Amino acid sequence: MNISVHAEADTTAVSHRDLANAVRFLAVDAIEKSQSGHPGLPMGMADVATVLFSRFLKFDSAHPNWPDRDRFVLSAGHGSMLLYALLHLTGGDVSLDDIKAFRQWGSKTPGHPEYGHTPGVETTTGPLGQGIATAVGMALAERMANARHGDGLVDHFTYVIAGDGCLMEGISQEAISLAGHLQLSRLIVLFDDNGISIDGATSLSTSDDHLARFAASGWSVRRVDGHDAEAVAQAIAEERATDKPSLIACRTIIGYGAPDRQGTEKAHGAPLGAEQTAAARRTLEWDYQPFVVPIPILKAWRMIGQRGQVDRLAWLDRYEDATPAQREQFIERKAVALPDTYAQASAKLRESFATERPKLATRQASQQVLDSIAATIPGLIGGSADLTHSNLTHAKSQQPVKRGTFAGAYIHYGIREHGMAAAMNGLALHGGFIPYGGTFLAFSDYSRPAIRLAALMKLRVIHVMTHDSIGLGEDGPTHQPVEHLAALRVIPNLLVFRPADAVETLEAWDCALEATNRPSVLCLSRQALPTFRSDARGKNRVARGAYLVVTPDGGRDVTLIATGSEVSLAIEAARLLATEHIRAAVVSAPCFALFEEQDDDYRAQVLGAAPRVGIEAAVAGDWPRWLGADGEFIGMRGFGASAPAPVLYREFGITPQSIAEAARRSVTRRAEGKAA
Repeated sequence: MNISVHAEADTTAVSHRDLANAVRFLAVDAIEKSQSGHPGLPMGMADVATVLFSRFLKFDSAHPNWPDRDRFVLSAGHGSMLLYALLHLTGGDVSLDDIKAFRQWGSKTPGHPEYGHTPGVETTTGPLGQGIATAVGMALAERMANARHGDGLVDHFTYVIAGDGCLMEGISQEAISLAGHLQLSRLIVLFDDNGISIDGATSLSTSDDHLARFAASGWSVRRVDGHDAEAVAQAIAEERATDKPSLIACRTIIGYGAPDRQGTEKAHGAPLGAEQTAAARRTLEWDYQPFVVPIPILKAWRMIGQRGQVDRLAWLDRYEDATPAQREQFIERKAVALPDTYAQASAKLRESFATERPKLATRQASQQVLDSIAATIPGLIGGSADLTHSNLTHAKSQQPVKRGTFAGAYIHYGIREHGMAAAMNGLALHGGFIPYGGTFLAFSDYSRPAIRLAALMKLRVIHVMTHDSIGLGEDGPTHQPVEHLAALRVIPNLLVFRPADAVETLEAWDCALEATNRPSVLCLSRQALPTFRSDARGKNRVARGAYLVVTPDGGRDVTLIATGSEVSLAIEAARLLATEHIRAAVVSAPCFALFEEQDDDYRAQVLGAAPRVGIEAAVAGDWPRWLGADGEFIGMRGFGASAPAPVLYREFGITPQSIAEAARRSVTRRAEGKAA
């Protein structure tokens, strides 16, 4: 039903209870029709959400991407029908047909909220804890943007609805600790404090005092009756005025209104059923057919959705009153385009690398890249999980972000890899920033859930993962990533780069910055690697995913394919083979995903028809795909060990000699096969 609602329409007769029940029963009816979903949270938190949307949330339903809107994150994403009902009722781009198609193929109302799929959804949620941690990044982005542009253009809040599960997940502690440390005062978490989880009462598994925990991390905290609209409104109003992030624990009843289900785990993750749905209608005095919202109530909700027009138009006036330079800067930061000065700085450094051909760890080459380009991209925001001087992620031009000082461009995330990765997602989602953050590749497992969501949401987020192999040496197998490359490469829409020298490192950074619709991981070495590239003004060859480094005259007998630090070993092996008149081509394959995207002719040209040997100081993973049935892999078959890097490479058989021997075997097998 399309209704035009004018600001002067009389909706004074519509009560808070009517507004909240419209949310409840759209959710209940959609879940009942789908025979799938989670009615407990929408029924329990409808009162809190109604207060937030009707009295506080700054938004314009007709312009869901307005830059200075408040952000609303449903961290407890299983309660998605709460959000879909609100989007529909306020006049967003979610129709009644979409509500009726909840959880069905092609609908705008999937089981959990998906960013980019449903207008008005600020972030993909569902994996518990991710929403609240991502919201920390959004709140941080608001303060950083405000420091750059002032109150006139950036002045908004980030609100979160989180459940018990979100606060049980370990990522929540990383997130609340960082937010409290930075005093992100425009972050307000509304905790659905219903005491119920899937297994039953939360007392089965936890006795945490969440208010004490948040307070210990520097938050302002309080508890209210989540079904008392005025108490909720007073709490939000007062917390908006604090100088700390806020937790409002809203004591609610899960499945509120369903007589035999409310207050129990039975209300959490299954439709109420016809009998309980009818009983809930009687209990809450909602005497309407499924999916019916009376016109006065719908009009009241549509007016709520239009309420933010005044704020948005006032913001547009302030934007128009800004100087041309201020407007241009704001647009550029929101678009985060790469300026001409970036291309010039990158080209200058490339020429230096190609001409001087330094022997550098790729982490050191990466730092030189950052030193060259960071000042040219105002929205580039760096950071590290307490490994700045190991990851080498801090550019000389970057000042740190501190409590009360948000104009900087470098974030000390602390030892919070998971929280860092999720906050980076929030920075990207907010707009205006390209975040990158560093840790060791072996710790990518801590970041993986947030990396996966970045890939799902198509976000430009860059992870700098150093100490990429057994080449880190004496720290041993706990820090030596052997399975991590394979594990990351299987994530769809994620670019995993393992550059082999300084020039490839520069090109990998360029690819990551140009990839506006997917995240990247740069896997960088601790040990020094020779620069074999000397094409000072050539095209970005990393962008093709793999390319020929050595092309022997007269064709090839074998193809050696390697990544990262092992490319130089493959080049040396090719020299050894040449003394035996075995013609070995060498391929550097810094990014399998980009190589997969090349056309068949290019891939065939690079891979050739000769037998292939793959070399990587990691487990095989998906290498067999590129090596073919008669290919051979030189790499790791288990964990590493503690010893100097050269010893490890020798003991694990990753040497030019072992590569050459594998090549000989491959050539011999091919010859014997032809002879047979």
